[in-house]
Amino acid sequence: MHYGSAAMRLHVMLLDRDPRVTGLAARPLELRWHVPSGVRAHAPQLMLRLADGQGVFADCTGRGELSWHQRSLAAVVGEICTAAGWRYWVLGPVDPIYRRNVTWLAGYRHPRHHGGQLLAGALQEAFAEPAPLWEGVRRIGDPLVVLPALFHALWAGRLAADLGAPMHERMSVWAQASE
Repeated sequence: MHYGSAAMRLHVMLLDRDPRVTGLAARPLELRWHVPSGVRAHAPQLMLRLADGQGVFADCTGRGELSWHQRSLAAVVGEICTAAGWRYWVLGPVDPIYRRNVTWLAGYRHPRHHGGQLLAGALQEAFAEPAPLWEGVRRIGDPLVVLPALFHALWAGRLAADLGAPMHERMSVWAQASE
């Protein structure tokens, strides 16, 4: 299968943000099986552990349509995974606007951007009801301090916004419901 490292990098970033994913490994093993012409092999790009305990092998592609060869390989790998009690995913193209937004937010992934408990609480309060990003930021304080914490909270899922639309200062932001 043709898979690009850029597609894999993108999907690792998206999976890192996905609350369903609790563990991730790259190229953890190689599957081998017999076919009439000999032995076939494939090393799935990713192995995931989901919060519900389920295991998933995944391959990443940047293309929308898989070739016949790719579809047949994916079908065999899917059968092998099902027999072992795992799932198999082929992770395809991602909406370009969503990709750009999440890539931007990933720059604020590191905990140093959290801003502390007081700022995190202020963000939750300011966006308890959906509000324009800039309006909420200005209510809290200095944008140079507040914006990194807001972007970190959006990355971490404590705040939400429509990431399928271009990010801008008037976009609506809201606090996620507590679990």
